[in-house]
Amino acid sequence: MDIQNTQKLRTALKHLIIGTLKLEDITIEEISDDAPLFRDGLGLDSIDALELVVALEKKYGIIIENEDVGRRAFASVAALAAFVKKERTKLPN
Repeated sequence: MDIQNTQKLRTALKHLIIGTLKLEDITIEEISDDAPLFRDGLGLDSIDALELVVALEKKYGIIIENEDVGRRAFASVAALAAFVKKERTKLPN
């Protein structure tokens, strides 16, 4: 996957969220790029966050170091895509 293509990355992240958390009654079209992932948005909780951290580490090789970083990264799909792109540029090829 071309990590630089923002829309493809956002779509891939939506698929990752739905698949990892087994959100069977939601489609990628129903997840707004800018809606919060927690509370009023998708309504995810801290257990969901842990599952997503593991999935992101496996798929993209990135590390979410602490809760503050996670809070910023998981603000929305758009924020998560920006975080993944930024962290991937730091990784050795």
